[in-house]
Amino acid sequence: MKVIPLGSRLLIKPIQEEKRTEGGIVLPDTAKEKPMKAEIVAVGNLEDADVDLRVGDKVIFSKYSGTEIKIEEEDYIIIDVEDILAKIED
Repeated sequence: MKVIPLGSRLLIKPIQEEKRTEGGIVLPDTAKEKPMKAEIVAVGNLEDADVDLRVGDKVIFSKYSGTEIKIEEEDYIIIDVEDILAKIED
């Protein structure tokens, strides 16, 4: 299935980071905070938005923004470009 965001929206895939305590204990999913880093999977029409975002870019987004969806058992978020806080450059 192919999902194409409309308007100035993005389809992003949250990046799950494994969390460990200082003692080496792996925290279960229920104890983790909601991820705020993601990779852009699809881009809508960003001509009016003054941003340079492309598929494959890694971004930081607002914690409780966007609409969560599941595509083929994978979690994604459809988010407005204004909810993107920063672009991560390696």
